[in-house]
Amino acid sequence: MHDIADLEMRGVPGMFVASDEFVSGADAQQASLGFPGMKRVFCSHPIQDRTDDEMRNLADKIFADILACITEQR
Repeated sequence: MHDIADLEMRGVPGMFVASDEFVSGADAQQASLGFPGMKRVFCSHPIQDRTDDEMRNLADKIFADILACITEQR
């Protein structure tokens, strides 16, 4: 998240993707960095044991949300 905060401060759109297991941790980290509105997309957890096809399906489900995060006007 430090990298995303740095990008945003430089005017470069940034966001991150994580599994939904990390929502509360992300909230805390964003608040401590002073970026509570940092754009993010969460996918279902876990991801480490998924097959390539499952990962592609998961990516397809969140692609529009990711694209919206990086193209949305502020």
